Amino acid sequence: MSSFENLRVVDNFYQTSLFFPMPTVIISTLCPDGTTTLGPYSLVQPYYVAGKDYYAMLLSCRNSSNTAQNILANGKCALNFIDDKPSTFKEAVQLSWPGDKPEEKMPKCNFRLEKGICEEQNPEEKRPLVLSDAIEVIECTWMRNLDGAEKDMPGLIDGYEGPYHDFNGITSKFGAHFILRVDRILMKKKYRDAIINGVKAKDFPPLPVDYGYRDSKNFWFHRKRRMRAELLPMRKTSLESVRYAANRADDTVKFTDEALETILNVPRVFLSLVLKGCVDWAKENGVTLITAEHMKIINDKRSKEKKK
Repeated sequence: MSSFENLRVVDNFYQTSLFFPMPTVIISTLCPDGTTTLGPYSLVQPYYVAGKDYYAMLLSCRNSSNTAQNILANGKCALNFIDDKPSTFKEAVQLSWPGDKPEEKMPKCNFRLEKGICEEQNPEEKRPLVLSDAIEVIECTWMRNLDGAEKDMPGLIDGYEGPYHDFNGITSKFGAHFILRVDRILMKKKYRDAIINGVKAKDFPPLPVDYGYRDSKNFWFHRKRRMRAELLPMRKTSLESVRYAANRADDTVKFTDEALETILNVPRVFLSLVLKGCVDWAKENGVTLITAEHMKIINDKRSKEKKK
C-alpha cells in the first residue's frame, strides 16, 4: 500500500499541484520604443552548461506576455536576481498581473534601473536596462536560429497557430520557450569576491525561493536562512586508473606520476576534461612531459582566468 496520495495533473501543475521550489527573477526586455519593461518569472533554469560554444538559460512563458513579445522582436533580455526583502518581493508581485501594458505598470515601478555591461562595452547595441539593486544579472541573447524559430515574430497576443517548435520559440498556442545565450554574468562586488576567494556560509546572498504553489489570493516565497554545509564525499581515484586515462589523452604529451597525483581527487566524469586542458597547455608551451611543477603552473593559470 503506497504511503502517497494521487493528485490530478492540471494546467500550470507546478503552481496548482505541487510545492515546487524555484528562483524569483525580474526579466527586463526592450519595448518597441526603446524603453525597458520588467516582468517577474520563476520558470528559468540553466540549459547549456558545458560542451557547447556558449552557455545558455531556458525561459518558459506565455507567448502573449510583454516579455515574450519583446524577445521575439529584438532577442535581448536580462535576468535580474532580486533580494528576499518582503518589500522587494511585493514590488515583484505588483509587476506580475497578466495583460498590464508597460506604459501602465512601469511609471508605478520602484525598481531602479541602469545600463548593463554589454551596452557599456558596445554602445551601438541597444540592450534592456538592468536592476541597480539586483544581486546578480545574466545578460542574454535569444538563439532564434535553434529549432527553426527564426521566423517566429511578435504581434499575435490572442494565441499562435501551429505548426509549433519542440523546444525553442513558439511551442504551443499560448506558450513559448526561449534558449537564451549567456552574454555576461554581472554580480555585485561582495558576492563576486566570495566566489573568487572561497565561499563560506555567511557569503551566500539573500535570494528568495518561490514555492510555485499559489492560491486565489497569494504568491508564497521563502526568505534565505543561514546556509548549512555538507561535506562532499571524497573518492580518491587510484593512480593506476588516472595513468590509464592520461596515457590515452594524447599520443605525444605524457604525465609524470607526481603530476597525476595532483588530480587524484578529480571526479571521474571530469577527468578527461581536466587532462585535455593540461594537454592543450603543454602544446601551447612546448612541453611533452608534464610534471607536478607544470601542474602548479596550470592551476595558477586557471585561478587567474577565474578571477578575470
